[in-house]
Amino acid sequence: MSVINDHGHTERTPLLINATAPIPPSNPQSPLSPKDSTDEEARNAPTALSTSSNKHAGSKSIGKIVLVLLIGVFISNADGSLMMATHPIVASEFDALHDSSWLLTSFGLAQSATQPLYGKLSDIYGRKSLLIVAYTLFAVGCVFVGVGTSMSHVIIGRVISGLGSSGMTALVSILITDLVPLREIAAWRSYVNVVATTGRSIGGPLGGWLADTVGWRWSFTGQAPLAGIAIILIAITVPPRTTSTNDATTRSKLARIDFLGAILMALTILGFLIPLEIGGDRLPWSHPIIFALFGAAFVFGILFLATEARFAKEPIIPLKLLRQKEMAVSLFIMITQAAAQVGLMMAIPIYFQATTSASNTEAGAHLIPAVVGNAIGGILSGIVIKRTGRYKLLTLSALLFACIGYTLLIVRWHGNTNLFESLYIFPGGFGMGVTISTLFVGVQASIDPAHSAVAASTLYLSNSVGMLMGMAGTSAVLQGTLRKVLERRLGEAGIEGWKRIKIIERAVSDVHYSDHAKRPIPGVVVSSYIEALTYSHFVSLACSLAAFTGTIFLKEHKL
Repeated sequence: MSVINDHGHTERTPLLINATAPIPPSNPQSPLSPKDSTDEEARNAPTALSTSSNKHAGSKSIGKIVLVLLIGVFISNADGSLMMATHPIVASEFDALHDSSWLLTSFGLAQSATQPLYGKLSDIYGRKSLLIVAYTLFAVGCVFVGVGTSMSHVIIGRVISGLGSSGMTALVSILITDLVPLREIAAWRSYVNVVATTGRSIGGPLGGWLADTVGWRWSFTGQAPLAGIAIILIAITVPPRTTSTNDATTRSKLARIDFLGAILMALTILGFLIPLEIGGDRLPWSHPIIFALFGAAFVFGILFLATEARFAKEPIIPLKLLRQKEMAVSLFIMITQAAAQVGLMMAIPIYFQATTSASNTEAGAHLIPAVVGNAIGGILSGIVIKRTGRYKLLTLSALLFACIGYTLLIVRWHGNTNLFESLYIFPGGFGMGVTISTLFVGVQASIDPAHSAVAASTLYLSNSVGMLMGMAGTSAVLQGTLRKVLERRLGEAGIEGWKRIKIIERAVSDVHYSDHAKRPIPGVVVSSYIEALTYSHFVSLACSLAAFTGTIFLKEHKL
């Protein structure tokens, strides 16, 4: 909730205020002001979860709500890493290993295409209703994956799960923004970050274990009951505060939704991301389809901007929000740093599989320092912002630390990496953990409170887009460079003709190929992987440097 102080500045107050305290006047533009709520909600919301007159009552009430929401955060993040661990197994069952990446990409594309919608729809229909819808979609998608009889069925299930997962993650931060003062947002989000990190850490090993014991299908079907329990707890725990009104008909609510803008936005995102996924792999970058998709993305983007500027009564993403410098810069920082970190997370397991013949479990364990760094960064940023009200210097320091980490990977990771040097991925995770928390707070401090939910979901969209760009960019650099390096090194080793072509194809499709190849091929393949992965680290470094540079231009708002 927002109020205007005596100096004309916007301040935010938590929705779960002291039951005995006077209710401050609300900003009529706030998406969750009592003016826009039903009479029953206006009477109940201030006291719905506050049972005493001390300050701890509100914190305990918020804690109960956040604890329930963390179930979805955990499930959603565990699901992502679970699929990363099992997608070769899933695809192999349908003899479609070459298409296994679509099990990850389809999920990410569905998330990216729908995240901004949740913010706007929750303004119209209420946070609680949209949360239940998101959890339901996620559960249905998991069941669809578990019972799928073909690769296409499983991919459709991943799309449905992605549609729900985007709401499960974005609406948590939106609700936290609704419930607590701005200065405390980062502290509460640090718990979300820790749970998300834990989910990502456990999901991979758990997925591998389940696939080896009860089968991969149960690893997805088993998530549906957890989502069902979360739905029941949300219905009981989350207060019924909403922006909709009792006298508003379904038709009038639907009229507020910018369906055309949503469709054009989704087409723009898909048109841009699909060629990044297929370019250099299934089709050469010079193929006409790649140019056609980028051209279509540009056209749809122009149409989307025109629709939001001239025709949409309530735009999905108000253009005046994107015109704000702080918002635009924050989106740029989020995209570039997310791309840097995901690129790193993709490269690390491959590095240890190629250089030490590590198993999937062992290679995944090498990601733990980055995961721990992410959690520590989120917790530290919450503490610092709550105590000081500052976030820009913290962001700059964290991103500089991340750049140092990426540089160390380039300089030092050339095989035979010892335990201490394996910790060089910690700075990247730390930088990402800090950046997510500080940018969220900075955006909320700089915008009109009426756009709070839309801004939060748009920031999450930029994170998803950055992750997809990081995956696509790193994969393209790794695959393209690896082929060229293998070509050169095999030629230097005196291997020519069809034999060289055969070795290259097997080496790029199987990271463990060197384990059973005859000398001198293993040494050539391993050194080629190391050189190609070094170039992928340059991509992460470039993206992180761009994020650091963007932060310099970020204006800090004292909280």
